[in-house]
Amino acid sequence: MRLSAVIILVFILSPLAMAKQPAKLALCAACHGTKGIGTQDKYPNLAGQKKIYLVSSMKAYKSGARKNKEMQPMAAVLTDKDIEELATYFSKLK
Repeated sequence: MRLSAVIILVFILSPLAMAKQPAKLALCAACHGTKGIGTQDKYPNLAGQKKIYLVSSMKAYKSGARKNKEMQPMAAVLTDKDIEELATYFSKLK
């Protein structure tokens, strides 16, 4: 492989490598994709969202302050640490 191809691959893959995958990513990935792009139009993209927005949304789903029949059961099983890790991960994606 030529050096220029290696350099290009490093720049393309670096952001994803830097965004360590959280342990509970599979819980979100079925609807929001592992790269934060919704698998269907009805599921919002999470990639690039602000971390504070993602954290506050997930905590609101978990507490029941924000109602959604699909999201509440998902959020209910997450710890605060899980929520922080997931929010950090999705906020770093493009």
